[in-house]
Amino acid sequence: MPPTARITKQAILSAGIALIREQGPDALNARTLAARLNCSTQPIFSNFPSMDALRLSLVAQAEALYQACIEAEIAQHRYPPYKASGMAYIRFAQEEPQLFRLLYMRDRSREEEGIKDHLTPQMIGMVQENTALDAANAGLFHLEMWAFVHGLAVLCATNFCPIDEESLSHMITDVFQGLKKRHECKEESH
Repeated sequence: MPPTARITKQAILSAGIALIREQGPDALNARTLAARLNCSTQPIFSNFPSMDALRLSLVAQAEALYQACIEAEIAQHRYPPYKASGMAYIRFAQEEPQLFRLLYMRDRSREEEGIKDHLTPQMIGMVQENTALDAANAGLFHLEMWAFVHGLAVLCATNFCPIDEESLSHMITDVFQGLKKRHECKEESH
């Protein structure tokens, strides 16, 4: 029987997430990760064909943590589901700023075009449930709403402009209602 691997794939991913949380995505490299695991770089490259493959696996781990954040916020029923997803996005940026940077503030120019946010269709569906918009206009509405929420999240993640939860909630509602009214007026004029 082959010997049991001392450094498992999951141990590498856990150490990678911890390293990113503490030092940011730019600190991730084979040497710093190996030092954290108290091993050579060999186990890393035995489990992952490249650092890019490892990074993509870490992105998937961070996405799972973000998804759990959204699900927890929606389950609390403090906000309607669409708003809860926006509040969770901002909360994730506040509580996990380095993982937020990994997910939403990284250079994606070398990534495959096929990598898409799997939550977008769900969010567009929520917009359609809360408005009378067709899929194309609901998609535009969500993009506009996401751009606003993303801006708030970046302000919070970078500590540029801390905003309390009540103010965030009011701001999101105001923008949602304004976009809804604008889209309704646009539909009426056609």
